[in-house]
Amino acid sequence: PNNHQNIQTLLSGIDLQCYENNHAHRTEEMDVERLVVRRGQPFSVVLQCTEHIPQHQDHQLNLILHLGKNNEVVLKVSDSEQDHGKWWFSQRNAQGEVMLTLHSPADALVGLYSMTVVLLSADGQILEQTKPQTFYLLFNPWCKDDSVYLPSEELLQEYILNENGILYQGSWDDITTVPWNFGQFEKDVVDICFEVLDNSPTALKNSEMDIANRGSPVYVSRTITAMVNANDDRGVVSGRWDGEYSDGVAPTRWTGSVPILRRWSEDGGQKVRYGQCWVFTGVACTVLRCLGIPTRCITNYSSAHDTDANISVDYLFNDQLESVSEGRKDSIWNYHCWVESWMKRDDLPEGYNGWQVLDPTPQERSDGVFCCGPCPVRAVKEGEVGLKYDTPFVFSEVNADLIVWIVHPDGERIQVSQNSKVIGRNISTKSVSGDFREDITANYKYPEGSMKEREVYKKAGRQVGQKNKVPGQLELFIKHAPAVHGTDFDVIIEVYNAGREDTDAQLTVTSNAITYNSIHRAECQRKTTSLTVPAHKAHKEVLRLQYDHYGACVSEHHMIRVTALLQPTDQDNIILQETNIPLKMPVLHIKIIGKAIVSRKLTAHISFNNPLPASLQGGVFTVEGAGLTEAKEIKTHGKIEPGQAVTVKFSFKPTRAGLRKLLVDFDSDRLRDVKGEATIIVRTKM
Repeated sequence: PNNHQNIQTLLSGIDLQCYENNHAHRTEEMDVERLVVRRGQPFSVVLQCTEHIPQHQDHQLNLILHLGKNNEVVLKVSDSEQDHGKWWFSQRNAQGEVMLTLHSPADALVGLYSMTVVLLSADGQILEQTKPQTFYLLFNPWCKDDSVYLPSEELLQEYILNENGILYQGSWDDITTVPWNFGQFEKDVVDICFEVLDNSPTALKNSEMDIANRGSPVYVSRTITAMVNANDDRGVVSGRWDGEYSDGVAPTRWTGSVPILRRWSEDGGQKVRYGQCWVFTGVACTVLRCLGIPTRCITNYSSAHDTDANISVDYLFNDQLESVSEGRKDSIWNYHCWVESWMKRDDLPEGYNGWQVLDPTPQERSDGVFCCGPCPVRAVKEGEVGLKYDTPFVFSEVNADLIVWIVHPDGERIQVSQNSKVIGRNISTKSVSGDFREDITANYKYPEGSMKEREVYKKAGRQVGQKNKVPGQLELFIKHAPAVHGTDFDVIIEVYNAGREDTDAQLTVTSNAITYNSIHRAECQRKTTSLTVPAHKAHKEVLRLQYDHYGACVSEHHMIRVTALLQPTDQDNIILQETNIPLKMPVLHIKIIGKAIVSRKLTAHISFNNPLPASLQGGVFTVEGAGLTEAKEIKTHGKIEPGQAVTVKFSFKPTRAGLRKLLVDFDSDRLRDVKGEATIIVRTKM
């Protein structure tokens, strides 16, 4: 019996060597208390024994892995590398310890594993086993056999390891930036990312099938695009565009993904209110980077939202040149954001590996669900709209034609213009070499007007636009002075007559408060003029935009759209020009007091001046930063008068060393979406 007693306590525990392993697997920013490793790369754990394990044949060690909430997958890890593409381990005995090195295949299932070491007797009886220990296994873009392998350290530093980014907004000819805190290595974010996968409809309905597919970045990324929006499932963010956000958080107020993911998790999978396209994009980027799939945020300017997939956006006007587009109408969004993730596409013919479009904003259903992608960027460029997933929709977003129709009282429609140049411009992402914009339009389309472009259109089944029958003599341009929110400014509409004879025409100009995705909030002004433009001369029309007019109706995106429609009296063609004017916003100034050292208090002084000729109520600052502080709110009390300066103080203790960004948002009743940021280099010790 005594002998039996000894065997019982031969195994005293497992040291997961989290610090060493996480460091080697580039996850030490995520955690050093828990084991987080990447697939296709070995890691070692130490089995601690109360005495030397006898070397003779009568004892052997087995290693068992479990995966899934209900242990859907159970793997016995082989003790030698017999089978290529299977888990195996090697062991080295030391004084009272055994080092076990585990080798996972490069296509292993990602997820939370539980590991048990079992000591067997010669006849296969279980003598003893360790308490189960858990570890996370992620995708490994550093491993050349992983389907997310990206062979550039510089790109991996940005697309996996950078917790800060820039999202591009505004309009194609007036691009604005918003800093975003991805925070993929903040505490518990990795747990929430897997919780998001566990709550997908497939996972809830058939967890065996879901887990069996978790080795595929195509499956995982497609699941994430469906789960980031809350349209069909227990998704993360609820989209809303109508300006009514009082029962949640206005989409413009978020400065990062972590508060959103935490709130979703803490509320038991209740959707977080509210998001718009850049919020869905930011959250998707956080989750995908965290899981180990290289990902970047993209903005497409003048993005077509083509509801009937005929690869054209149709604008309908009546005889008075008032918009009469009904119902779910086609529209051109000032910009639209999505993400691209890097992966091999073994499910497609050769040549479509690399960047894939994934669009988490709920716009259209795909396979009955609101999700979009992965769709190879190369398939969009080549017009291969038959390749999955959702290529026709993405092709249309960057390539649709804008067609203008006049609808007569009897319902007859006449096409009055067609423009193939306005949609899909300045497609942008943050550069890997710093905080500036990289233009990637050439990845999505061949040069405008080239032979190649024509071929692609044909292949995609898009009608190549016919030129207008009557060569237009008149040209229309819109220019504007710097437009600062809170001030009055001029918009100049110029009509130029390139022809040899004087021409009569009617010009209608409207200014509208719109959202970034073309939802019309209110018409500010409308002006109709009959004019005669002399040959080779220009007529200038000035529209003065006053804060008194636009201030009350401008949306949270502080965007004015000026539309000019010119109808020559003797022809049935109409020239349409639109310009979107993002009103310039004040900037928050942030001054950091103190030396930035981990766990030592720093103070930020945040200040700004109210630029509006009206007072602000309900002012609130939101502050957050990966490695610096979790999201905190600071409310201001009372009114902020026109021109008044406001300063608030905020103290925090940085948690991680390195280059960090503190992001601040200011929100109030009449002024929203005011941003500021400070870059801080945090050191470990004095």
